[in-house]
Amino acid sequence: MSEITLNKLEIINPFEQILTDCQHDPSRIQDCYENHRTNRNAQSKAKLLSPDFPGWQTDGILHKLCTQAATAQRNNAPAFVDPRNNLTLYARPPPGIRELVAEIQTDIQDVIPDIWVTPPDFLHMTVMEMASGRTEADIEAFLVHLQESGTIPDLVDYTFHHRTRLVKPILSYDAAAMALSFVPAAGEKVAVGNQPYCSEGDGYTYHHLRRDLFDRLTATGLLMKPRYIVPSAHVTIARFITRNGCMAEGSGPEGVQVVDQGRIAALVKRTEQINEKLRQKYWPQENGTMSAKGEWIVGQGKGLELCKGRSFYGGGEKVVAGKGFP
Repeated sequence: MSEITLNKLEIINPFEQILTDCQHDPSRIQDCYENHRTNRNAQSKAKLLSPDFPGWQTDGILHKLCTQAATAQRNNAPAFVDPRNNLTLYARPPPGIRELVAEIQTDIQDVIPDIWVTPPDFLHMTVMEMASGRTEADIEAFLVHLQESGTIPDLVDYTFHHRTRLVKPILSYDAAAMALSFVPAAGEKVAVGNQPYCSEGDGYTYHHLRRDLFDRLTATGLLMKPRYIVPSAHVTIARFITRNGCMAEGSGPEGVQVVDQGRIAALVKRTEQINEKLRQKYWPQENGTMSAKGEWIVGQGKGLELCKGRSFYGGGEKVVAGKGFP
């Protein structure tokens, strides 16, 4: 249990600094998230359109999971098993966001048919990652520790009593994957058809939520190294598992392939078209109204989900889900 116990070491909350820098102002926090994703997309665009771009950064493990299951079944052999085990708190998107994701996935596949798209039931936002890429025994030890601490009900129900809102979806991308990303709300009107979600407004942001969960977990003695500490609220909706769609026959020796710059440019252009559509249809309008598909109240429908096991792509084993609200 030495990897779990903190031995009374002082732990610095990695989510606190942004809140301090922004003076807990929702508008400034939103700007921080917006700047992060805007800059990241600009960097990705420059990389993908560079003459030196080598092609997609493919996910080898996901490719094996997708291609070897059928082969193993035909040959009566063991299927490939993802060696990475995780312990995570997920937020699952409500129906409106899932519908929006499906629309975007269709648009992406129109340009890159062979891209892997996240199944609806696997869609998730990683609110807090407690352990990643560990053995099954490690994860079970972490889970037992949390169970003995008695904190799990408080963690998964946290969004019921601490409601926070995400708005302004855009499609973020890089050479490995594509994600629907959001920013914390900062005073925008509640979406058409939705009820006011809390009396305090947007003063309590998604970043506050992540900070508080980190504090509660470390208070139990759980030593964590979350991979996601940047100002991002995203749902991965597609991953590259082959280089199909970005390669073409080259002019060199027979069989040599080169990056098809035209196909890469087509995907970048489609991404920008999708984002323009999102801004026009699902961001706050000039009259202040907003489509329900442009707003995600974290915990709507059900609370946070504690998930263990091979959950890297949104699967794994649900331990418990928290209490949701309409």
